[in-house]
Amino acid sequence: MDFAIEEINKNPLLLQNMSLGFDIYNVLHTEWGTLEPPFKWLFLSDKVVPNYNCRRESKSVAALTGPSRITSANTGTLLQLYKIPQLTFGPFDPILSDHDKFTSLYQMAPKETSLVLGMVSLMLHFRWTWVGLFISEDHRGFQILSDLREEMDKHRICVAFVEMIPVSIVSFFPKTWSKHHQIIKSSANVIILYGDSDFLEVLMNTLREILMTGKVWILNSQWDVIRSHIHLILDSFHGQLIFSHHHGDISGFRNFIQSANPSKYPEDFYLASLFLVFLKCSFSESQCGTYKKCPHNASLTWLPGNRFETAMSEESYNIYNAVYAVAHTLHEMLLHQIQMPTVGNGKWMVFSPSQLHPFMKSIQFNNPAGDQVTLDEKRKLEAEYDILNFWNFPEGLRHKVKVGKFSPYGLHGQQLSLHEDLIEWNSGTLENPHSVCSESCGPGFRNSPQQGKAPCCFDCIPCPENEISNGTAMDQCVKCADHQYANRDKNHCLQKSVTFLGYEDPLGLALACMAVIFSVLTAAVLVVFMKHRDTPIVKANNRALTYILLISLTFCFLCPLLFIGRPSMATCILQQTTFGIVFTVVTSTVMAKTLTVILAFNVTSPGKRMRWLLVSRTPNYLIPICTLIQLTTCGIWLGTSPPFIDTDTNSEHGHINIVCNKGSVVAFYCILGYLIFLAFGSFTVAFLARNLPDTFNEAKFLTFSMLVFCSVWITFLPVYHSTKGRVMVAVEVFSILASSAGILGFIFGPKCYIILLRPERNTLYGFRNKTHSMYNEASES
Repeated sequence: MDFAIEEINKNPLLLQNMSLGFDIYNVLHTEWGTLEPPFKWLFLSDKVVPNYNCRRESKSVAALTGPSRITSANTGTLLQLYKIPQLTFGPFDPILSDHDKFTSLYQMAPKETSLVLGMVSLMLHFRWTWVGLFISEDHRGFQILSDLREEMDKHRICVAFVEMIPVSIVSFFPKTWSKHHQIIKSSANVIILYGDSDFLEVLMNTLREILMTGKVWILNSQWDVIRSHIHLILDSFHGQLIFSHHHGDISGFRNFIQSANPSKYPEDFYLASLFLVFLKCSFSESQCGTYKKCPHNASLTWLPGNRFETAMSEESYNIYNAVYAVAHTLHEMLLHQIQMPTVGNGKWMVFSPSQLHPFMKSIQFNNPAGDQVTLDEKRKLEAEYDILNFWNFPEGLRHKVKVGKFSPYGLHGQQLSLHEDLIEWNSGTLENPHSVCSESCGPGFRNSPQQGKAPCCFDCIPCPENEISNGTAMDQCVKCADHQYANRDKNHCLQKSVTFLGYEDPLGLALACMAVIFSVLTAAVLVVFMKHRDTPIVKANNRALTYILLISLTFCFLCPLLFIGRPSMATCILQQTTFGIVFTVVTSTVMAKTLTVILAFNVTSPGKRMRWLLVSRTPNYLIPICTLIQLTTCGIWLGTSPPFIDTDTNSEHGHINIVCNKGSVVAFYCILGYLIFLAFGSFTVAFLARNLPDTFNEAKFLTFSMLVFCSVWITFLPVYHSTKGRVMVAVEVFSILASSAGILGFIFGPKCYIILLRPERNTLYGFRNKTHSMYNEASES
């Protein structure tokens, strides 16, 4: 205030022919103690008589109050009765912005709307996600708590604990406050302290008595280290970070401090007290302000920073701007030629305080530091913050270093600037402090919240199959695309290789060889039967049906070749239709052979008249009829939902299987069901004819062949559905080969044995001998 008034009085462009002066009153923290100084100032008497002023010419035109909100609020209720402008230099307070309640009050401090954003930006910069809060229990504390929670939730920063501390307990009963145990027990290494400077001073002096290393303290205001008389070698608050309102440098202020002494300002008892306490000076009782026994050219700049700071604090800067605001308001009044009476033979002008309000509400100017000053809250700019790092040294030596700045006007992501190399941490190491509830999950893992705890507390769970996480602290794993698969560490998706049941595959090659071998074997059997077509065993079993059966079995064995190799549209259509039609011919032929055996036996029996059925070859008509039904089913299938080429990305890890999609699964099972129905019918008829004489009876062999056929395809169903990809195709191919081989082996194996190895039995005489021996055995029995 001294410096600002001295600058204004020396400025020829501001308040010409007029000088400013001031009175200082000390305010006590009691209800009456708060109001007593304003009464004395208003009525200029130690004996307060309301509405009576004995020295009107010495009355001031404005009052500066602070830094406490309570002081300003209580004083404001009195000053507004007399319409005296009141400028507060404490922190900005929303309650004091109520112009219906405080009609004459103006706040010099900028709004703190960006403070929360600055603190959260600092946490994000250092990746602190586990933070404790100590906040004064007042309306500003509740508001800042709400804003902090909202902004921290947006960025997934969790609150480890919240302690709302009553201001009365900290101010008057600091020894009874024991919440510091919460700090020691908590795993949070970053703690935010919020409150005004008086609150923070008492709170921190209480906490300093407890050694807590490794903690980072973030403060919203500078606390007065001059009044801190506790000198510790190890300080819990070494390395704290302070958000201080940014302001321009005031040129000449350090020189002013250097030259200030009680002789120059004899009425300044605060200055005299500083010289008396810190410089050990003594003063003359006869002449006020004359000091002796002081070092030559003694100056406050000699004192270390913990004794006296020459830098202008936030509150001092607000006072500096408040004095200039009053000066500019008076200057505007003079420019507008406001009529003001004079007293004391015209020596003093008397300003009416109420005359200042119209000009003060609209005043806007740039102070000597270049900063814009306005008292209209709507036009106030958001505050920018300097980030200060507090260093503590032995013997109470302390130092504050500017290590960064936060500006809400910067681009997104560039609002915070820090010089990390300048920061001193409480831990004593160069590494940045760590404050998390749970360590971040690495690649290949995801966060799994712990039940009943904050979202920042989680367990690390490995990603599921074919899902990855390639970053840290991932909430969800990302599923790889269909053409990709997760690597072993589950942190990267790899390209899948295209595969199918091909001839290069050992399984495919083995099945193809089996198909060729069995088809060649079947063709050889056909050749044998055609070579011995006139022998009794061939003639007795209906040569035409035998040839049809062998030819269709040859195609059955060749059918698997359609399943092996890279699928195409043609092979996909031919696979199932060829399989269905060829096997229909086989099963219907077996049924025709079974009926032929029964008819042949019945015709040879005396008294039977069914020769015409046998002669007309009625059983042979089953083959085209049954085949026509299957052809119709296949036609409907191809006309409605034909098979097509498809890719299977899930059956084999790291592979994309090219397969033939059946299109209509219902149609496929209809074809398969129809085949099983024919086979079961053949099995039933053959089973009933198993006891016919062996000479003409191949029913037993037909029974076994159909039993094998039904067993294979009934077993096929569950196995087929439990496999995928190439194995599924291999199962179907194997079932085709196994069922075909069963028919070939059981029906034609015994006949080939007689034809090739026992030719003596393949004669009419052999048949008769065998029949005669059979009847003898029957009669003896």
